[in-house]
Amino acid sequence: MSVGDPEAMAASRQNERTPFDELYDQPDPRPFFQTFAPLEYQTPHHAQEVFRRLVAACARTARVTPPVTVLDLCCSYGITAALLNHDLTLEDLYAHYTSAQAAALSTAELIERDRVFYAARRRPDAARVIGLDVAPNAITYARAVGLLDDGFAENLETTSPTAALLRAAHHTRLITITGGVSFLSPRTFHPLLASIHGPVWIAAFVLRTGSYQPIADGLASHRLITEKATTRTFPQRRFTSAAEQQYAIEAVTAAGEDPREKETDGYFHTALHLSRPLADITAFPLTSVVPDS
Repeated sequence: MSVGDPEAMAASRQNERTPFDELYDQPDPRPFFQTFAPLEYQTPHHAQEVFRRLVAACARTARVTPPVTVLDLCCSYGITAALLNHDLTLEDLYAHYTSAQAAALSTAELIERDRVFYAARRRPDAARVIGLDVAPNAITYARAVGLLDDGFAENLETTSPTAALLRAAHHTRLITITGGVSFLSPRTFHPLLASIHGPVWIAAFVLRTGSYQPIADGLASHRLITEKATTRTFPQRRFTSAAEQQYAIEAVTAAGEDPREKETDGYFHTALHLSRPLADITAFPLTSVVPDS
């Protein structure tokens, strides 16, 4: 690591963030929502409107017949799909999974309840969502309740994708990421993009404590140009401790960003990065898909 290298510094201090690894592969999402409710985890809320705008724009740009196919990387329990395709808010999901009624159910009973819950709130313009995550339990749950049209528990950082995954992703028009970018590299994207037929957009909410540049450089080899939204950032969650906040402030500063009124106010923040072919950037300016507030 060279002195002053923000990418290497951020990577070397990755373990200074509070780990929540045990939450990501439970039989159902109740522990996830119970833990993150007091921390005000909110990235899926911010992504909801952005992703809906992007799905609509992709449909117009690609001239495809709906539904548009979305590939959600690090999809976890299908939260992105829940908010994209259903008349629900993130607050609704917190209330649903932290309620006394939910606590009294077995996982099997919760799955049956959730099938009805989501089916009753399905939007007529729902996208086709494929999920990819290393957590098999989370994928199983999201498929069982109908949030994912297809799901794959694979780690493309360490192994090649299965033929089934590549077939399912063949007509993808939008790849989404709301968390987990720090665990990804171009290795995950190369085989997917090589197999996808037609133009594809990639939208990622990236913590300001790290760098998206290695991934953006990798996407450039597929003729995708990455833009970063500069008009606003998006709160991710509250810090768990003063030490975690100090880590974030130092990492953001080392990356050349200003932490004032963002990380200094007690929250991790993300920035939206959108990668597209040049022609689509001209047709749909980034500012048209980023909410003002």
